[in-house]
Amino acid sequence: MTQRQWLRWAILAVVLALIAGGLLIRDDIDRQAVTGWLEDLGPWAGVAFVGSYALGAVAFLPGMIFTVTGGALFGPLWGTVYSVLGANLGAALAFLAARHGLADWVARRTGPRLEKLQQGIDAEGWRFVALVRLVPLVPFNLLNYALGLTRVRFLTYCLTSLIAMAPAVFGYVWVGHAGRQAIAGDGNVFQSVMIAIGLIAVLAFVPRLIRSVRGSIPGEGNEPKTDSDKETH
Repeated sequence: MTQRQWLRWAILAVVLALIAGGLLIRDDIDRQAVTGWLEDLGPWAGVAFVGSYALGAVAFLPGMIFTVTGGALFGPLWGTVYSVLGANLGAALAFLAARHGLADWVARRTGPRLEKLQQGIDAEGWRFVALVRLVPLVPFNLLNYALGLTRVRFLTYCLTSLIAMAPAVFGYVWVGHAGRQAIAGDGNVFQSVMIAIGLIAVLAFVPRLIRSVRGSIPGEGNEPKTDSDKETH
């Protein structure tokens, strides 16, 4: 067995172990559980949060829980920074795992949508990566893997994902921040809650706006949903 084959098998084993672990703890992962674990880590909480967010993305854990928790624990600024770093690190790891070891498994999970994603990449390049980050044609965690099988360059994928995901991350971070303020009764709770409601409304409206401007989007169709389609970012 060559060194490349050993690497492929190692990637496969690590990622499948993470996914299996994610399935085992998925029902036990909530904001309270993540908060309780991180609050005991003191100055290392930020680093641990980024790492756990990244591994959670690889393991198909709900990213929303981490994002909202980041806002509650670290506030809108650092919560956004840590969440963006964690989400993008996880997205990069999943992309590389698909490209260098999990191609067959990802192709089966993605189904006919993979060809449509490739058509979009061929037609629009980085703009299509930004589009599918803004309009969830494929669930967030699965999309990270699926884009690894397209011909998009790794650096292009990472930079575009970083920019395109940041607004939504900030919106949900603010929701967590506002919720923490409301529970604690700190600051201008009414203002924070109203901003949170406004951000949620904008995030819900943006995909509809993009669809209305563009019309049909490559990769958007009526394929039957898999279990992974239940997960959204």
